[in-house]
Amino acid sequence: MNPKYRKFHPKWHRRRMPIFWWLGKLPYIKFITRELTSIAVMYTALLLLVQFWILSRGEQAHAAFSEWLRSTPVICLHVAVLLTLLFHTVTWLGLAPKALVVQLGGKRVPDAAIVAGHYAAWIVTSGLLAWVLVTR
Repeated sequence: MNPKYRKFHPKWHRRRMPIFWWLGKLPYIKFITRELTSIAVMYTALLLLVQFWILSRGEQAHAAFSEWLRSTPVICLHVAVLLTLLFHTVTWLGLAPKALVVQLGGKRVPDAAIVAGHYAAWIVTSGLLAWVLVTR
């Protein structure tokens, strides 16, 4: 018997997809770009963990790390990461109404209200964090 044969199972026809299939339409490009921006999110989280680790190594290590962070190439990299994170955040918040269906009084809350609520929470949280960091 043929080990690959399965009774009543058709052989599926699958079209070959080129690797850059997503370049065909703007919504696909935005989707893939947003997914790729998660690399910047990972970099930011790792940078925060490294900063905690450097702080545990002492004042001298922290001074050297701070000096490295002040270098021009690192500042340029972090400006690019900031822009990438802003794109990630804006596109992610734009998806909130698709992932979150809120009903009040039996009626669905409009998508614009959900997005506005998320943006308001983002702005308030950022403002509180900035206030804590500046007044510290």
